[in-house]
Amino acid sequence: MILKLKYPISFLLVAAFFSCSSLKKHPEAINSTQEYVAANPVTNASHASTLVEISPNQLMAAWFGGKYEGAKDVGIYISSYKENKWSGPKKLIEPLIKEGDTLPCWNPVLFKSKAQNLYLFYKVGKNPREWFGAMMVSKDDGKSWSEAKYLPKGILGPIRNKPVEITPGTILCGSSTESTDDNKWRVFIETYTEANDSWTITNINDKKNFDIIQPAFLVHSDQKIQILCRSRHNKLISSWSEDSGKSWQKTDSINVVNSNSGVDAVTLSDDSFLLVNNPLKMGKDWFNGRNILDVEYSTDGVNWKKIFDLENQPKGEFSYPAIIQTTDKKIHILYTYDRKFIKHTIFELNK
Repeated sequence: MILKLKYPISFLLVAAFFSCSSLKKHPEAINSTQEYVAANPVTNASHASTLVEISPNQLMAAWFGGKYEGAKDVGIYISSYKENKWSGPKKLIEPLIKEGDTLPCWNPVLFKSKAQNLYLFYKVGKNPREWFGAMMVSKDDGKSWSEAKYLPKGILGPIRNKPVEITPGTILCGSSTESTDDNKWRVFIETYTEANDSWTITNINDKKNFDIIQPAFLVHSDQKIQILCRSRHNKLISSWSEDSGKSWQKTDSINVVNSNSGVDAVTLSDDSFLLVNNPLKMGKDWFNGRNILDVEYSTDGVNWKKIFDLENQPKGEFSYPAIIQTTDKKIHILYTYDRKFIKHTIFELNK
């Protein structure tokens, strides 16, 4: 019997070639630019930046700054990005004077809800084991802000990375604690409901008792959500929800090396994902392994491939990234550069 082909062999070979090539292809970063948010910082140290798009292609950044992390002069600073230029840093929040002591600020998180509320969450306290949560709200894209409001006891707000709003008015915040007595790290989800200004806590089903903090969200669908967590285990730890964040299961490590440093991730408009990560193992000191900071790509949240290095130097600390995709599809990343600067990288993905 002679098999008759619908298409000539040459056509099938070419089609197979391009099909295989497309499967192997991964995105490239193009049109990349870098600059400092403030070329002349207004404080000796700057760290833990956060980033939000407040209107199409207009951004706002916040970070904490002072003499050094934990110093009594550390407050929250903001800057706006418009027409490809950052405004001069402005101190928005002063350290809190409480019971005769001065308490520094930590880890601001900016988030704009579907109701057009611009939130600034942050922490106040002597250290991450004793801090407590606070928030401010702007109704006019940061031109004016409400008075600071301290969160209910046991609620910290988003601990470092941006929340996600799966349904209008229901905001999932990735949070975590670092205990004072046994030095355990634990992750949980705090849900903020805008309508009645209320908070609830959802625990993570973590049978292996991983030491994890600072979760970042990946949204696979309205029901399926994933978190990626910093850990003390030289790898990122992932957990999954199949019910829009009401419960969390399958908590385990994934094959992404991390030096016990904060990461951030973003769900892109085509439902793929980007991760900003320090891809080295931990060293003797806490800052070891932060001399390389890369951008990685995934279509499933489990298998990741490096696209490029933001920084790759023999020494230095490049850490605590924040990443978003703006209305024009560009990717914006902020990160700490040697504790002195906040660096801003913009690029596009060529797929």
